[in-house]
Parts: sequence; C-alpha cells; structure tokens
Amino acid sequence: MKSLHTIGASQLLDFNTAALSVLTYLHGRLGFDLWMITRTEGNDWIVLQANDQGYGVKAGDVFNWTDSFCSRMIQGEGPRIAPCSDEVAAYIQAPIGQQVKIGAYVGVPLINEDGTLFGTLCAIDPAPQPPAIQQELPLIELLAQLLSRILHADTKAAEQARLTERLQTEALTDGLTGLYNRRGWDQLLDSEEERCTIYGYPACIIVIDIDNLKTINDSQGHAAGDHLLQQTAAVLRQITRKQDIVARIGGDEFAMLCVECSLDEGEQLKTRLEQVLAASQLQASVGIAGRHPSQGLRWAWANADRAMYSFKRLRQAISP
Repeated sequence: MKSLHTIGASQLLDFNTAALSVLTYLHGRLGFDLWMITRTEGNDWIVLQANDQGYGVKAGDVFNWTDSFCSRMIQGEGPRIAPCSDEVAAYIQAPIGQQVKIGAYVGVPLINEDGTLFGTLCAIDPAPQPPAIQQELPLIELLAQLLSRILHADTKAAEQARLTERLQTEALTDGLTGLYNRRGWDQLLDSEEERCTIYGYPACIIVIDIDNLKTINDSQGHAAGDHLLQQTAAVLRQITRKQDIVARIGGDEFAMLCVECSLDEGEQLKTRLEQVLAASQLQASVGIAGRHPSQGLRWAWANADRAMYSFKRLRQAISP
C-alpha cells in the first residue's frame, strides 16, 4: 500500500490541489472505481472533484443529496465504511443504489469552520471489498480533517481575494452611478466563477432594466434620466450585502451577482428589491436565475436576462 508520504507538501497548498491529490492517493491505496469530493447545497449533492474509473461521474455533476448513501451516513443510519453495502439496511433503501451498482461504500464528512456540513469525501465500487478496509477509517478521517482545515484557510483567503479584486477594479466604475461598469462586472464575474467551481458556492444573478428611460430622456431631458439611474443605483446599494457585486452593464440595465446565495435566498432578495423600487416610485423589470454547477455564472446571467425580458414583454402586453 502507498504511504501517506506520497502526498507531498506542494500538493496541499490549496483545497483544489489537495482534493485531487487525496483522491489520487486513496484510489492508489484502496482501489474503488469512484472517489469524490462533494458539497451539499440544499438537496443538491454537487461533485467538486472526482477520480472515476467506471461510473462516468465528473466534476460539476449534481445528484440528489437525499438519494445518496452519504446522506444516510451523515444521519448516523449507516457506517462510514461498508465493505458490503448490501448488508446495510439504510444503504439498500437509498435510491442511488437503484440507479448504479454499488457493492462497497466509503464516506466521511467535510466540515465548515462553523461546524456545519460542507460535503463529503466518499467512494463507491461495484464489487464488495474485503472487511480489512475498515481498518483504513482513521486514515480516511484524517485526510478529511486535513481537507477541512485547508478549506477553512481557503475560505478566508477567498474573502480576502474578493476584497483585493474590488479594490483593484475601483477604476472600472461607472462615472454616473459609482457602480461597477461592464468591464468591472466581467472581471469580477469570472473571478467569482473560479471560486464557485472549486468550492461549489451557490450564487445567483439578478438583472434589472429601468422602464421608460428613453421616454424620460426625450420628454424631461437627460438630467432627469441621469437622476433616475442614480436613484436606481442607490436602491441597489441599499438592499445588497457587502460581498455582492452590483454593476451598470448597459444604458438602462443593471446586474447584481449575489455571492454564496442560493436561489431561494435570491428570490427573497428579488422580492425585497421590487418592493423598495416600488416604494421609491421606480419602475423596472427584474429577472433572476441561479448558477447551476455544470453551467456557470454566465449561463445564469443569460437566463436572468431572458427572465427579465419575458417579464418586461408581459408588462408591456397588459399595460393600457
């Protein structure tokens, strides 16, 4: 069997590299056709990294958390190592076992710094394995703890990276509203996508289009139109959190990137935004979409934009 010393210090510098190294090491030591690092987000079970030798699973795949062996392991219904998963009632009943052949299972939790569940380090194989693999549990738990510690450090580094990026893009702001301009939005969106891909962070995008800006410019002058845009920017600043990104991406169009924010939380933010806009007598069309792990933030942006235009056309169709 391979020694733990085969994982060098340079392979443990960041969570992404460490995860890949741990999966490679465990596959070499214990076999198993599939080793994964996963994240749970609601009922989404997101594959962050995979060492796959036969199941066809890859990073970015999403499964139902409640279907998994891991969800039952976390609830204490099944062991962390099951050399023969058919001998464990909770695993026999898990829907994932009806979808793919699983003869043996390994799973241990990955924990956030606040003690909540981040995800799992887990493995499955179509064939039962020797009972002796149960002796490997202390090593696997140690590697999971190591990954959790690296995750904690990376999470803090990610927060600092966001702050640094915002400071570096101060020049990429819209002169009228003080929000990020389209170039700043593009740069920060791509940077956040990298973090979402590595850590499985949820995120959603809200697109806001101001109604009747051209009419106001034509009838009341550009000063009135500029004031309308500045009022809108002030509302967006009022309702967003410090980690969120707000930009003016077009003449009358704004966008918000809600960082580490589920779609349910984003829908609540959208509702609040619409209420504050209405209270401020600002008419706008709003659309929202969540990031899907296999698609990314630009896909979410395009979907939010389509949702906004669908809503805008509906409003125009029913307006007198």
